[in-house]
Amino acid sequence: MTASLRVPVQMLGQSGCRLGFAGCTVYVDPYLSNSVQELDAPDLDRLLPIPILPEEVRDADWVLITHAHIDHCDPHTLPKLAAASPQARFVGPAPVIQLLAEWGIADDRLLLAEETWQALGATGLRLHAIPAAHPELVRDKAGNLACVGFVLEYAGQRLYVAGDTMVKQEIIDALARLAPLHTAFLPVNEHNFFRGRRGIIGNMSIREAFQFGQEIGVRQVVAVHWDMFSINAVDPDEIRLLHQKLNPGFDLLLRPTSINLGKVRASIIIRTLNEARHLESVLQSIASQTLNDWSHEVILVDSGSTDDTLQIAERYGCRIQHITREEFSFGRSLNRGCEAAMGDILVFISGHCVPTDAHWLQTLCQPILEQRADYAYGKQLGGEQSHFSEKRIFAKYFPAISALPQAGFFCNNANAALSRKAWQQYRFDEDLTGLEDMDLAQRLTRDHGRVGYIAEAAVYHHHDENWPQVRRRFEREAIALQRIMPQLHVGLLDTVRYILSSFFKDVRQAWRGGIKISILDVFCYRLNQYWGAYKGNHEHRRMSRAEKEKYFYPQ
Repeated sequence: MTASLRVPVQMLGQSGCRLGFAGCTVYVDPYLSNSVQELDAPDLDRLLPIPILPEEVRDADWVLITHAHIDHCDPHTLPKLAAASPQARFVGPAPVIQLLAEWGIADDRLLLAEETWQALGATGLRLHAIPAAHPELVRDKAGNLACVGFVLEYAGQRLYVAGDTMVKQEIIDALARLAPLHTAFLPVNEHNFFRGRRGIIGNMSIREAFQFGQEIGVRQVVAVHWDMFSINAVDPDEIRLLHQKLNPGFDLLLRPTSINLGKVRASIIIRTLNEARHLESVLQSIASQTLNDWSHEVILVDSGSTDDTLQIAERYGCRIQHITREEFSFGRSLNRGCEAAMGDILVFISGHCVPTDAHWLQTLCQPILEQRADYAYGKQLGGEQSHFSEKRIFAKYFPAISALPQAGFFCNNANAALSRKAWQQYRFDEDLTGLEDMDLAQRLTRDHGRVGYIAEAAVYHHHDENWPQVRRRFEREAIALQRIMPQLHVGLLDTVRYILSSFFKDVRQAWRGGIKISILDVFCYRLNQYWGAYKGNHEHRRMSRAEKEKYFYPQ
C-alpha cells in the first residue's frame, strides 16, 4: 500500500470533478459558468457557487467530456480553460470533439474517446470509454458513441465515471469485461414525468444507482448529478437514508475531498508514553477485528517511551511516529498521526483502552462510512482494577443507549473515530492541555457537523494512576475547559460541595448494589478529581515548559 493510492478530489458540482493523480491533473465535465441559465432557461440558476473560474484553471493536463450537453460540455468553460491550461488535452465522443474544434481548440489537443485502452501520455494513466445511454445508446454510422463514460486505470486500480446514463445490459457487460472496478461516480437524478416535461432527461434513480453499483461490484460509489439545479436536485439525506436502508455492500461518498483507491479504510492512531502494560492486549484486540472487505493500519505516535512499548508495536507491525517532549501536546501528537495516516477514517484509541469485542472497529466506523456522523465516540467501561468512582463517571458519560447524532459536543478520543474530511477542515488545537476532542467537536457542531455516540463500540479503559496523577489529569482538563467554555467558573464552596456530594452518592450506590468498596479510595478519588478541577479552573497563566511537563509527563 502506497500513499499514491489516495487521489485528491475536488467536486465541482453536477457531474464535474478534479482528480489529482501523481504528476497529472484530470478534470471531468467541468461546468464552471452559469451558461445553462444564460443559454437555455432563465430559471435554471446554479445552486452552488462557481468553485473556480475557468480562466484560472492552469493545472489541467487532461479534460474528459462525456457528452455534448452544455452542463457537461460547456461553451463558457472549455475554451477559457483550454487557454489557461495550454498543456491540456481533451478527450470525448465524436459530437464533443466536433464542438471543441468549432470553439477553436487545436486538433492536436483533441482525442476521440474509444472503447479500448488509451494511454494518457506518460502519466501512467490509461483510459477506456464505456457506452452511456442518455437516455438510449446512440452510435453513428462509423460505430462511434454519442455519449460515453470512462474507466480510468491508475496504480493497478480502476475508477469508473459514468457520465449521464441509464442502466443498460450493454453497459453492465462492458464494465464486467474491465472488472474489478474500485470506485464508481454514478448519477442519481432520476428521470420522471416532471423533469421530462421540462426537457430534462434525467438518469438513474438512487435505487437503480445502488443496484447498478452492486451489479458491477464496486467498493465505493460517489453520488453525482444531484446538487446543481433545483428542478434536478436530490436531497443528500435521501441518498444517505437509502444507502443505510439498502446496505448495498459498498461505501457511499457525496462530496469527497479524496478517493482512497486502496483497501485501507481506517487508520488507528494511538498516542503512547510507556504503555507496555496494556498495549499488547490493545493490539491483539485490534488484530482480531472483523471487517467488511476493508482493512486498517495502526499508527503509534510515541513521545519518549522507555519501557517495551516500541518493541511491542514493532511486533504487531505498527507504523511508528516519534514526537519529542519539547514538541508534545495532545493535539499536536494526534495531528502528526493523522498526517501520516492513509485511511478515510481516523480512529483514536488510548494505549490502555482494550476493545471489548471483534466488532468494535466496524461498529465505531459505520456511522462515518454511512455519513450519519462526522465524529463518533464509543462507550468506555472500567477495568477490574478501576476505581469505583471512575466507573461511575464512565457510566454517566457513556450510557447504554446510542445517540446518532447526539445533542451537544461532548466527545472523548480514548475511543473515537473522525472523518478525514472533518480533521482536514478543523484539525486538533495544539496548544490545549487536554480536551482537544471536545474543542474540535465544538467547532464542528457550530458549523452544523454531527457528533454521534455509539454505545455498542465499547472499550475497557484502564487508568493506572496514583493520586497526584489523578489530580493532574483533572487539573489539565479544567485548564483546557477554560479555553473551550470560558463561562464556567467553580468556586471553593462549590468544590467542597461536589466532593462531599459525589462521595456520599458513590457510597450509597455501592451499598444499594451490594458492591464492596474502600471508603478511603472513594473519598481520595473524589477529592483529587474536584481539587484538580478547581485548581485548573483558576489557572489562567501561560504555562512554562516545566509546567507543561508536569501535565503531559506526570511521574
